[in-house]
Amino acid sequence: MRFSDFPLSDTIQSNLNELGYQNPTPIQRQAIPEILAGRDVLGAAQTGTGKTAAYCLPLIQHLQGKARPAAAKVRTLVLVPTRELATQVVDQVRAYSKDLGLRSQIIVGGVPAHPQISALKRGTDILVATPGRLVDLAKQGAVQFDELEYLVLDEADRMLDLGFTDTLNSLLPLLPDKRQTLLFSATFSDVVLTLATIWQSNPTKIQVSKQNSVATTVRHQLYPVDKARKPELLIDLLTRQHWQQALIFVKTKRGVDELTELLQAEGFRVDSLHGDKPQAARLQVFQAFKAGTLPYLVATDVAARGLDIEGLPVVINVDLPHVAEDYIHRIGRTGRAGQEGRAVSLVSADEIDNLRAIEALLKQRITRREIPGFEPDHRVPDSHPRNQRGADAGTKKPSKGGNKQKKPKPPKPDISQGPGLRSNPFANAKKR
Repeated sequence: MRFSDFPLSDTIQSNLNELGYQNPTPIQRQAIPEILAGRDVLGAAQTGTGKTAAYCLPLIQHLQGKARPAAAKVRTLVLVPTRELATQVVDQVRAYSKDLGLRSQIIVGGVPAHPQISALKRGTDILVATPGRLVDLAKQGAVQFDELEYLVLDEADRMLDLGFTDTLNSLLPLLPDKRQTLLFSATFSDVVLTLATIWQSNPTKIQVSKQNSVATTVRHQLYPVDKARKPELLIDLLTRQHWQQALIFVKTKRGVDELTELLQAEGFRVDSLHGDKPQAARLQVFQAFKAGTLPYLVATDVAARGLDIEGLPVVINVDLPHVAEDYIHRIGRTGRAGQEGRAVSLVSADEIDNLRAIEALLKQRITRREIPGFEPDHRVPDSHPRNQRGADAGTKKPSKGGNKQKKPKPPKPDISQGPGLRSNPFANAKKR
């Protein structure tokens, strides 16, 4: 099947040709006809499956030729969890709707509200917004929904994870009952299904991939290392591997800033992305990384979903996430469109429970590989059941061959002084 098989206007088809779109993805093949038919859709699709085009293209088809809404009115509302995702979605909307005369706007927090209010006064065909700022402007009367026809909840599970439940509940009474509602999520969790029963009317359910699945083209790599030496090992890997780009995840905002400063001091072109950065700075960093002019980006999980980076070769987990599903969201940035990707994790002994949960979710054991010079003093326990030997290993029954005495095992070396004897591999390294 090709995009030309869909009943989309010549202008939309021309825009798709310019963008190089030829064959729709599974979510696009299934969702576009349903949305064109005016049905509510509940879709489960991982990031990078083309779900933005799956809902944008049919909605743009519906909107073309209609009169523009009155001042402060909105025809289509797309709700997303983060500012970065809002920026990406509105960029795609404008690319798909080029030369159609549709007005699209973006409403997000972290930037002055006055320019957004002024833009809304002209009427908006497609409004892409984060929930918090949208509700604030709605309370001021700057945006009104009595002409709303189409509603999209994109990455609904992420919105709930970020604590937007109360905000969504306050928004729902402001919307007209008669509307087409599209809800997309990474998985059909219980909370997402509950949300769908409240917001949708008899939706068509579409699921294009297994829940919590990862691309088969992603190669998982695990390097055991003591926690204190993780930054040192990361520098070693970045120096030797020469990856063109890497997205590096750390658990805390403070950790992001500290690691970014360390890498910059070592001569790497790197920047940071987390929720405390000013919106203008976040947008600048995001655009530089997406354009490929910024090789390395250190981020918290705020960037794990919604960042759509084409051809990203590697994702590095300096810290394992507390929630196993977040590992899937993190590494969903690599191994796309049939390209090989790598998911590299630096794991210390205290993260064994997180590792076991991730391996259980993946249904595979991630092979460990120690880097010479970085062998951990505190070993990461083996999570594979067959390698968990019982404590009674020394009480086996004698063999049929008699009472042959076994050769005594050599004593284990005393490694209590190991850290003091180990030399720093970067002590004599030249700064780049």
